[in-house]
Amino acid sequence: MGRFLECCCTSLFEAMEAEAGGASRVELCENLPIGGITPSMDFVLRAVKALSIPVNVLIRPRGGDFVFSEEEVQMMLSSIRECKAIGVNAVVIGALTESGDVDIPVMKRLIEEARPLEVTFHRAFDESADPIRAYKDIVSLGCDRLLTSGHEASAYDGRFLIGELVKMGGCTILAGCGVRPENIAKIEKDSAAVEFHSSSHGATGQTERETVLQLVNNIL
Repeated sequence: MGRFLECCCTSLFEAMEAEAGGASRVELCENLPIGGITPSMDFVLRAVKALSIPVNVLIRPRGGDFVFSEEEVQMMLSSIRECKAIGVNAVVIGALTESGDVDIPVMKRLIEEARPLEVTFHRAFDESADPIRAYKDIVSLGCDRLLTSGHEASAYDGRFLIGELVKMGGCTILAGCGVRPENIAKIEKDSAAVEFHSSSHGATGQTERETVLQLVNNIL
């Protein structure tokens, strides 16, 4: 068995390529250029039916910041309910206050709606004002996993903070953003992370099984 790799996928083709390449899990979303938003439930349903690996789904109503209005919270709650009905593995959520702290009241509502699904706190964490305080809040909320680039533009640049979070314990750290075949071994060594997140894009700009294979098996 190679590394545990979660592939970020925006189409059924990409999701199937991820599985064929040896990914352990996929995260579904749409509109990656703005950081990803909630995918269509038709896409989610087709992926759950087609794949044998776990399917996680990003719940984010729009691009931009992570300070959400009540209307947007209601949209996220509705999306979570739809995901539960379809039978996904986990939802990927996150919310911040205007001061850059984890929005604990909103997160509690989203997590309560999501259970018993797994919950990943997404890279809103990397825009928090104080990463250590934010991480403690995420753990206290009972999140199963944190997707992070270590408060930097890429997981490679943030690998040492990722390592600090791994040592703190409390939830699984999923190292993501800019994870590529040429740097994953260094991120792994310096952070001791055991789960990695990548779009695994090849030359076509889409998730490709060859790139997934490289990431999972340390092939350059």
